[in-house]
Amino acid sequence: MKLITVTSFLFILTITVSSCKKGCTDPTAVNYNSKAKKDDGSCVPAGYTIPSTYNFTDGGGNSTVNFSGQTQRLDQLSELVVLMKTGTTTTLSAQDLKDMFANAGGNGNGLFSFSSSKQLKDKCFALDTALFHTWMNEIAVASASNASVASSGQAGTLTTGTSNYLFDANGKEHVQLIEKGLMGAVFMYQALNVYFGESEMNVDNSVAVDPANGEYFTTMEHHFDEAFGYFGVSSDFPLLVPNRFWGKYCNAQNAVLNSNSDMMSNFLKGRAAITAKELADRDQAIVAIQNEWEAISAYQAMTYLDGAISNFGVDNALFLHELSEAYAFAWNLRYAPLATRKMSTSEHAALMAQFPANFWSITLTDLNSIKNTINAKY
Repeated sequence: MKLITVTSFLFILTITVSSCKKGCTDPTAVNYNSKAKKDDGSCVPAGYTIPSTYNFTDGGGNSTVNFSGQTQRLDQLSELVVLMKTGTTTTLSAQDLKDMFANAGGNGNGLFSFSSSKQLKDKCFALDTALFHTWMNEIAVASASNASVASSGQAGTLTTGTSNYLFDANGKEHVQLIEKGLMGAVFMYQALNVYFGESEMNVDNSVAVDPANGEYFTTMEHHFDEAFGYFGVSSDFPLLVPNRFWGKYCNAQNAVLNSNSDMMSNFLKGRAAITAKELADRDQAIVAIQNEWEAISAYQAMTYLDGAISNFGVDNALFLHELSEAYAFAWNLRYAPLATRKMSTSEHAALMAQFPANFWSITLTDLNSIKNTINAKY
């Protein structure tokens, strides 16, 4: 057997990593990178410019960006999560959670701190609406046992350090399933499938919608902005990183995926391309965003699986907490567009079937097998 020294291994690893450097590989583009070995979809054709922040204006200097509806839905989910987390000390009402989901009365039946005409439920992937209702029922039931210590077959609370987590009788933390699940079923699904879909992209891009009422954007520009709104970052991301939802997890995987730059540069490129009427460039940017968003979810699932593995048999609170998050991010892979996603519908169903109904019964072999299934695709 031929032995490889540590020095040789590190040299090979360095060559391998260097050979995978991503960037613009088109020598005719204004941002051509001669050192890039793999194109990341960020190439900017000569002829139009791309701003460094998500700020776009018309010839009169009026902003053409608006995604206020998406921001309102992000804020609704934030407040829903705050309420669910009180389930460790109070008994939750499933109806309250459903009222917030559907934004009953325009203010979540008085549970939101603000009024809005928007809601999460009507933008949720329709086939999964009933699932979220079920999870809301289950977290309410679990909260009635919050004074108990959670164990297999017993809902209750587990504590680690200063953190308390509520689990159902099967060891599932529904705060994570609902929060991360809606990140997929609403935010990811709407951005990648609806607003980036043909029906929302093949629309007017010649005249402003309603300048008299401050709508200086074209319909196509607005739809692209709405997809950006669901990504949930500031106009100068990644200079400012959010502490919630997809922007947070994009940043969490940046060291591995270069996801901050990949996502933002393609959002900027795609939006600038729409204004410049360069729709082939728009479409290239969209595919790059779809692929990267899916990868963020996959890698985040594997990160949480690593956490569950490290806490297996050591800290049940952290183990079940991270396993629940891993489950949710793995589940979210179903919301990547069928045309671009790495996992078919049947393959994804097989992946989710690897998680047992009772999380307490999962083994280290199971955890590594689930991780390997994801890793093989991503």
